[in-house]
Amino acid sequence: MTEPSLNYVTCPDAADGHRMAYWQWGQPDSPHVVLCVHGLTRQGRDFDVLAQALCEQAGSSSLGGIRVVCPDVAGRGESDWLKDPMGYQVPAYAADMLSLLAHLHAQSPITTLDWVGTSMGGLIGMVVCGQPGLPLPVPVRKLVLNDVGPALQWQAIQRIGAYLGQSGHFDTVQEAADAMWKISASFGPHTPEQWLALSLPMVKPVSAAAGSPLRLHYDPAIAGPFRLTTEEGAQQGEAMLWQLYDGIQAETLVLRGAQSDLLSPQTAHAMMQRGPRARVVEFEGVGHAPTLIAKEQIAAVADFLLLRLRT
Repeated sequence: MTEPSLNYVTCPDAADGHRMAYWQWGQPDSPHVVLCVHGLTRQGRDFDVLAQALCEQAGSSSLGGIRVVCPDVAGRGESDWLKDPMGYQVPAYAADMLSLLAHLHAQSPITTLDWVGTSMGGLIGMVVCGQPGLPLPVPVRKLVLNDVGPALQWQAIQRIGAYLGQSGHFDTVQEAADAMWKISASFGPHTPEQWLALSLPMVKPVSAAAGSPLRLHYDPAIAGPFRLTTEEGAQQGEAMLWQLYDGIQAETLVLRGAQSDLLSPQTAHAMMQRGPRARVVEFEGVGHAPTLIAKEQIAAVADFLLLRLRT
């Protein structure tokens, strides 16, 4: 399977609801679902390489195939932009994921559920996994938190806020890729081909006119709620996030870029000592956040999710 299928689910909100797009890989009726949720300014196609690797490894073993689902969080990719920009916050995204999982479960029952969350996608995962009694089809079995934790470094939040919402205008995908690399070099080494493949789903035409310039895929209004965050507010939110983390029952793997400015070594160490007592894997030469394209990054996730199932 070289391309995913594009699907939609309707999610309720304070307006008339919105459609969330999701990309599905693998066996559509598999009872084992891996939900991959992207970072703040990204979209579901970020997980193409990981999804293909997971499907290939599961399909070539006795597992019988898996279903890898990669949503475009509201306001990103092929999903609707929200009428109320204040809906661009983690609790609302978590509610959308519950709608998506109910939709997937109705299509074909889920018996095993895993979660891979990069940055914002990991925060959403903590909200979903850390609260008992949420209407999940089944509890999350394994949780991968990719370069994120309950405590976030304020300097990194400021860095991200400096470029968030600047949708840009580009004449070519390569021009857009070059511009994105200037703010994404912390993702670590990538070949030009890898970076171009990651960049292609990140842009859309500004208009339907032939030869239209390109812009970034997301609603610039996602910057609004983000920029309301203060250092004091972020510190206050840490206590709630640690409470959620301590409530996680899923077996947890934390991935950390060794040069990450968002997830500190101290926070990663604390995540090993409390709550689900996560295992931590670090990648040298990478900051925030690993893109899960490098072989060693894919292997860390695949082994964690699939190794025990193979035996």
